[in-house]
Amino acid sequence: MKKTLILCSTALLLSATSCVDSLTDYNVDPKSATVVPGSTLVAGAERRLVREITSTNVNQNPFRLYVQYWTETTYLDESNYDYETRTINRNFWAEMYVGVLSNLKEANRVIDADISLQPAVKANQKACSEILAVYTWTVLVNTFGNVPYSEALDPTKPTPKYDDAAGIYADLFTRLDAALAALTPSAAGLGSGDLIYAGDVAKWAKFGNSLKLRMALTVADVDAATAKTKAEQAFGKTFASNTDNAVLAFTSSQPNTNPLYEDISPVFNRQDFVGTSFFINQLVTLNDPRLPYYFKPKVGTTIYVGGTAGATSAYNNNSAPGAALESPTLPGVLQTYSEVEFLLAEAVARGFTGVTGTAESHYNAAITSSIQSFGFTAASAATYLAQPAVAYTTAAGDYRQKIGTQKYYALYNNPVEAYKEVRRLDWPKITAPTSAISAFPVRLPYPTTEKNLNAANNSAAASTIGGDVVTTKIFWDKF
Repeated sequence: MKKTLILCSTALLLSATSCVDSLTDYNVDPKSATVVPGSTLVAGAERRLVREITSTNVNQNPFRLYVQYWTETTYLDESNYDYETRTINRNFWAEMYVGVLSNLKEANRVIDADISLQPAVKANQKACSEILAVYTWTVLVNTFGNVPYSEALDPTKPTPKYDDAAGIYADLFTRLDAALAALTPSAAGLGSGDLIYAGDVAKWAKFGNSLKLRMALTVADVDAATAKTKAEQAFGKTFASNTDNAVLAFTSSQPNTNPLYEDISPVFNRQDFVGTSFFINQLVTLNDPRLPYYFKPKVGTTIYVGGTAGATSAYNNNSAPGAALESPTLPGVLQTYSEVEFLLAEAVARGFTGVTGTAESHYNAAITSSIQSFGFTAASAATYLAQPAVAYTTAAGDYRQKIGTQKYYALYNNPVEAYKEVRRLDWPKITAPTSAISAFPVRLPYPTTEKNLNAANNSAAASTIGGDVVTTKIFWDKF
């Protein structure tokens, strides 16, 4: 029997070797895909984008600290605007370009080459990928200003020029309009592997129009005509409830858990962050129903206490981020219905006649949907809105202050957008910590890698924007 087995094995080996052309044919993993579908590459980009937007890892995303939702307990560098020690600006830049945009570019190439896809399905997949790319480009511009764009992601141009930020936004409007026009909701999309909408093309259309509304209001202070036109085009096609929100549901197993779980969970013995008195005191004063979601009471008490931004704040003496944020499956947020309603309130307040309803009605809907999205009732939202300091007609200030303040509260789980809106609407007013190394940053400076490897174009860009410093405003930041 033993001899028979040896002979059979030898015969099989000879048979196998006669079917290969070279030794490289042996170096094939039969369990790995030889061709990656374009939809899989889009899913990878979705995951990396949402993780970067959601994270509070001090190597990647400092914006919860910049807008003073949180402060640090021990290492205070990021709370005091030190972005270089851990090369935050380099890491954020690289993740957007390499982790997201390069994957989306390759996804489009693969989708184009896939002869098995029906034309309408192919168009849908590319349009969804394009909406995600437009979103990512806006994040880069909103964070840095002028960036490589028209020559970016081109292997034949290793030192790409920097494009004007306002010009990039104008082109992104064109690209987004084309993507929306290409969508056919009755046809299939990215399929079940789509981590945001599970292939629901109609939901992607709402997301694209909601993004268009966001972009419109972003440029409203510098180009009111474009803002009005684009906002009115998007109106009626955006998110209509919290079920439309652009979120990604993480899993209970690493590496696909919500990064907040990795950054703050007691499972990892993390005690790096607490809320600031600046933020918590506002929520306490207004009896905000979201407070127990956002934060835990001080250890051993039922009261909420915030630390001083930029100063040492003992974990057990202050309110840590809420237990709900420690869940590995907590969805990561790109855009919500609440944000859309705040944008519509602002559009009405600015006199965009093609947007119906009142500023107050949209403002109320924004706050109500935010409170409900965190698990609280419409009744609790109504009680909150009934307070003179919250009600639109009696709250302090003009529409920028009213909307800006409440939007800041609602954007707690989207710190990248919160950072942008604090700069754009100028509410609430953020005071730099006394130990900060600079004034409040209104942009991140360019990464050192760009200064070293793309020196001429980087230097030209820095000169064009008025200096590669944290006090140089993005083009839409006029006040």
